[in-house]
Amino acid sequence: MISCAESFEAPCLDLSRYSRAILNILDDISEENVRLSAIQKAMLNMLEDINAEMAKNEQVSRAMANEIAERKVVEESLRQANTIALTANKELEAFSYSVSHDLRAPLRAVDGFSRMVIDDYGSRLDDEGRRMLNVIHEETLRMSRLVDELLAFTRLGQLQMESSIVDMTALARDVFDEQRALEPERQLQFNLQSLPPAFGVSAMIRQVWVNLISNAVKFTRDRPIGVIEIAALVGEDGQWVYHVKDNGAGFDMRFANKLFCVFQRLHGADEYPGVGVGLALAQRIIQRHGGRIWAEGEVGKGATFYFTLPKPMNPPSTDKIHPQPQNHHE
Repeated sequence: MISCAESFEAPCLDLSRYSRAILNILDDISEENVRLSAIQKAMLNMLEDINAEMAKNEQVSRAMANEIAERKVVEESLRQANTIALTANKELEAFSYSVSHDLRAPLRAVDGFSRMVIDDYGSRLDDEGRRMLNVIHEETLRMSRLVDELLAFTRLGQLQMESSIVDMTALARDVFDEQRALEPERQLQFNLQSLPPAFGVSAMIRQVWVNLISNAVKFTRDRPIGVIEIAALVGEDGQWVYHVKDNGAGFDMRFANKLFCVFQRLHGADEYPGVGVGLALAQRIIQRHGGRIWAEGEVGKGATFYFTLPKPMNPPSTDKIHPQPQNHHE
């Protein structure tokens, strides 16, 4: 038979076990609450990040909309500028036509009549009369050259660019030989180094050589021996830099910005004849080829003109462009 004490002991042990189980469950619930709280915080942070990203996207969208609007404004400005440029080109063509036809005729008339007076009545005129008629004749020739160079300058922008590999050494040598033949009495020393080839329109680049070399020949006329050097070096940007150097009159660097302006001259026409278009034309040609041109000089110590041109895509082997002096002295 079981006593009363024994009958109450077993249920007490069962309650203790249940209490521990309940406590364990409560602990698990507490840990789960902590994890849920952490998840909730992470989700809140994530929502904040999403909101921030959406705000950034909205800013980017507004910026893109503004950029698109600005591009439309720029495109409209470019369209208007192109329209203005086309109109200006048409006006320039009309001007060129007027110059070539309307101005040449009176120039030819003045020159022709002045020659007729000299031929038919020269013997009846005194020395001063003949001198004045010769001045008229020379000035009409100068005006005719001015018209020719001005036309060449205005028409340059209309020419088609059909580029090819240009033999710069041969071109420079041919131009110098032509210039030397025009003044056979001059003592000229021509130091030509082998030049790397360029890529461009041969006829245009030849005109650059004509303008620069004739310039050097002209401004060395007061020297017993005019020395002209042509060479090329690699520039800082990797492009070939060609130069024409002389020992002539030089110029003041304070006025270097005027050298390439139309009709701007640093020397009087009575000292060195010319119309003041040649260097401007050379600059325009070089710029149309994507190059640049500049000059350095010192009064009484000569000048050096530099210019760059694009390299050919497939240049000749380097042994053909290694500088070797080729001196011509006459």
